[in-house]
Amino acid sequence: MSQTYLSLTVELPEEASEAAQDLLHESGALGLEVRDRETPPMPGVRGPKPGEAIVIGYFEDRDTAEAAQAEVQDTWPDARVGLEEQPQQDWSNQWKSLIKSVHVGRLWVGPPWDVANAPADSVRLVIEPKMAFGTGDHPTTALCLAAVDAYMKDHPGASVLDVGTGTGVLAIAAKKLGAGRVVGTDNDPTSVELARENLTDNGTPDIDVSGKELTAVEGTFDLVLANILANTLIELAPLIAPKVKDRAILAGVLAHQRADVEAAYRNLGFTVLAGDQQGEWVRIDLKR
Repeated sequence: MSQTYLSLTVELPEEASEAAQDLLHESGALGLEVRDRETPPMPGVRGPKPGEAIVIGYFEDRDTAEAAQAEVQDTWPDARVGLEEQPQQDWSNQWKSLIKSVHVGRLWVGPPWDVANAPADSVRLVIEPKMAFGTGDHPTTALCLAAVDAYMKDHPGASVLDVGTGTGVLAIAAKKLGAGRVVGTDNDPTSVELARENLTDNGTPDIDVSGKELTAVEGTFDLVLANILANTLIELAPLIAPKVKDRAILAGVLAHQRADVEAAYRNLGFTVLAGDQQGEWVRIDLKR
């Protein structure tokens, strides 16, 4: 492992933040840090200008970082972009300080070093964060955890499919709350590997996590979860719909994208339920 890492800092209008995060992730960033109205920076850390967001991607090698920088500048010519080299040690400690545990309904999700603070009566998920992804503290994950908690309370033994499972948080939560068959899929091999480690760490090895296409997943599920991005949710709608027996929970959607996502699923015969919102992020609840 090199002793330094590269940080690519992108300052751009807040409405472009999600697309920039997506682009950096796709370009090979090992981790992301976002500073905006939803996630104000740590004390002493520079925040964004009004109406803007700061998105920082962390990279291990210069070629990947420079390719990502070129792509960002090509996509958003007016964005302010800077590439810097940082000592590795600073990153690991700074990054740990960014990881927050969350307590949602019966669930506590957090990193191993914070387990002592988990409420005694909570169902605990311990997620070893690898860089800054998928620990449960993002608004979209918290929104989904609340939906999983509520659904499992009313439907013990329900079958659950988690599309784009990432670190496996939602799949593990469902299993710990009493789900029957639980399947997670993700097209990123690293995510599948991380999710499997987390299954072992949380004593839920019987969850089936793989890189399978949705068409290769057998059967239908009482509850289908998809915490991905709005454009992907729309694109995957024809593949997600046939898997849903009763309820679908969609997240990773910003308020201004809600109507388009809802329309895609309404067209496939779903009824849109109340859902929920946290800041700019919305959760769409659908009934078969």
